[in-house]
Amino acid sequence: MDKLLIRGGHQLRGEVRISGAKNAALPELCAALLTAEPVVLTNVPRLQDVATMLTLIRNMGVTIERDGEGSVRIDSARLSSPEAPYELVKTMRAAVLALGPLLARFGEATVSLPGGCAIGSRPVDQHIKGMQAMGAEIVVEHGYMIAKLPKGWTRLKGASITTDMVTVTGTENFLMAASLAEGETVLQNAAQEPEISDLAEMLIAMGANIKGHGTSRIVIQGVEKLSGCTHEVVADRIEAGTFLCAVAAAGGDVVLRHGRADHLAAVIDKLRAAGATVTAVEGGIRVQSQGRLTAQSFRTTEYPGFPTDMQAQFMALNAIASGSSKVEETIFENRFMHVNEMTRLGANIQVDGRLAVIDGVEKLSGATVMATDLRASASLVIAGLVAEGETLVDRIYHLDRGYDQMEAKLRAIGADIERIR
Repeated sequence: MDKLLIRGGHQLRGEVRISGAKNAALPELCAALLTAEPVVLTNVPRLQDVATMLTLIRNMGVTIERDGEGSVRIDSARLSSPEAPYELVKTMRAAVLALGPLLARFGEATVSLPGGCAIGSRPVDQHIKGMQAMGAEIVVEHGYMIAKLPKGWTRLKGASITTDMVTVTGTENFLMAASLAEGETVLQNAAQEPEISDLAEMLIAMGANIKGHGTSRIVIQGVEKLSGCTHEVVADRIEAGTFLCAVAAAGGDVVLRHGRADHLAAVIDKLRAAGATVTAVEGGIRVQSQGRLTAQSFRTTEYPGFPTDMQAQFMALNAIASGSSKVEETIFENRFMHVNEMTRLGANIQVDGRLAVIDGVEKLSGATVMATDLRASASLVIAGLVAEGETLVDRIYHLDRGYDQMEAKLRAIGADIERIR
């Protein structure tokens, strides 16, 4: 099992290229199932979750061609098995995104209940309710969602769908399914993340009729057929935010090429308040920091609020900042698992339910720590960059699910970090 060995205390300087967003690439790979014509995605990150999704759709009979430059060609003309088995779904919750496209194009789908990071409940009941509103008949048996169209139906029917909560993957599933449904679908309480807007732009390029993406109300007029397209995956705002926090904590001056400041307003506001200098530059974001900053309290919430996927990374910065801070996690009920590992490095953090109180310390000390989920692993890397001595981060397969060659990018800007296989 791979580990990362980090020798802390080095400032970071230079340039980092931000990869394509995992949370855009995964639904867009599933969107390619909506057409029998070839779809080409560019700027696709090399991540374990992406590899798993490619294996999943390849097992359905889809032809996949991938080059070394981040381009993937998907041809689902001969898709023969509209099923997502547990063996592939168990490591990745995003596999539920196959439900909408398969049901919309083939009238049936069998999708295992999902797995992934153990950060809390992410129920699929909203997905099921939305598909049922469009007419699908769905049962859950033996750990699988088994969906089909009613007898005599050839397409899903447009519907008004209001989810009980803001759900990113639910909004994406409904967007894809409604694109081929008969009539108009209105999504109320829709998620507004940039990755959803990117998916909508891809679907529009395929011939879909979508209005209002990027807002809480999206209107889709279904079409009978979608075509192939070429689409560039949007830059990963969470990877960019992670590097922003790393530079802010360790100190230095780094330009994040392809980073989108407009997608990270809530995080950048907190970094500026902490004392870092963050500016939008042509083709990216520049971050400058002198080292120890001022602690900032925040509350995670749906986009455009402070993202839950940046909570752990910013907490690492707060752990060595000047002063005390409070972090409230409102999205997932079990997303403070990194706290115990940070305390092994010397952080002073107390947790009470969904609230963490962090008293900043002047220094952290290197130790062996264990990653518990994707973003927790990133926070431990950031903590290791500023800790005195050596930090060994174990179980980094979590990190590989969401960061494209993170240690190589950090090493290129001055970090003393290596992968131990």
